[in-house]
Amino acid sequence: MYDVIILGAGPAGLTAGLYAGRSRMRALLIEKGLDGGQIATTNEIENYPGQLVDGEESGPTLIARMTKQVEQFGCERVSDTVESVDFSGDVKKVVCTGGAYEAKTVIVATGAHARPIGCKNEGQFVGKGISFCATCDGFFYRDKEVYVVGGGDAAVEEAMFLTNFARKVTIIHRRDELRAAKSIQEKAFANPKIEFLWDSVVEEVNGPSGILSQIIVRNVKTDELSTIEADENDGMFGLFGFIGFLPNTELFEGQIEMEDGYILTDENMATNVPGVFAAGDLRKKSLRQVITAAADGAIAASQAYKFIEAAE
Repeated sequence: MYDVIILGAGPAGLTAGLYAGRSRMRALLIEKGLDGGQIATTNEIENYPGQLVDGEESGPTLIARMTKQVEQFGCERVSDTVESVDFSGDVKKVVCTGGAYEAKTVIVATGAHARPIGCKNEGQFVGKGISFCATCDGFFYRDKEVYVVGGGDAAVEEAMFLTNFARKVTIIHRRDELRAAKSIQEKAFANPKIEFLWDSVVEEVNGPSGILSQIIVRNVKTDELSTIEADENDGMFGLFGFIGFLPNTELFEGQIEMEDGYILTDENMATNVPGVFAAGDLRKKSLRQVITAAADGAIAASQAYKFIEAAE
């Protein structure tokens, strides 16, 4: 019987594990993949307080230090996939592929995943020209053309990162101006490798050889369709989607109150289920960043501790 089970090892889950360990709670952190969640694939971080400066901080370096802190304070770790949960009783049950676990409280910190571009034939070309991670796949497009869908901070930052590999990067955005922070926009507009395709969305993707080599875009103002073909010498190009994320909350449907898939909590990270807390990007809130995820995790662990104390 654990005091708390933490689901997910992104910044929210890791911080919760750190705080739970420091409180001498018997804590178990379950993660099916690599620590870090979305931030693990981020090439550069420049707005986390206390980070390494001068371009030395990346998602992996920051997460590596968080992971080490969690280990230092004794939080137990399990690498496994959660198959089902039962939060209905005083004892919370989590069933994984490798076994079942029970706890007095649970902190849900399973994060979010990239939103699909939403174009025809998209599924056929994921991993064959379509990607959602510039850090993971940018190298494969060395000296080729790359297209980026989106206009927010992530899209523009990843587009700039892709210029380290691609000979040209075109940002496709459904509006006539970017939504990214002004400081990020300025860098993008000053980069000679970046071009812009305004008021446009990707309608369809194709590739006779099974590799992406054609994009059909639609102008949202005129409805005019345009076809973009890969350079004959390249035979392919890359299409990266950065248009937001979807919460990883399917497992908790019917057990925790949600809105549009995002878990609802109060300011103490408490859900509508006593003893169940939520932290990070899967929570309905106004800002989803590493720093807010870490804050959520700290609050959730502290409140889980208070919940147990009050119940004893």
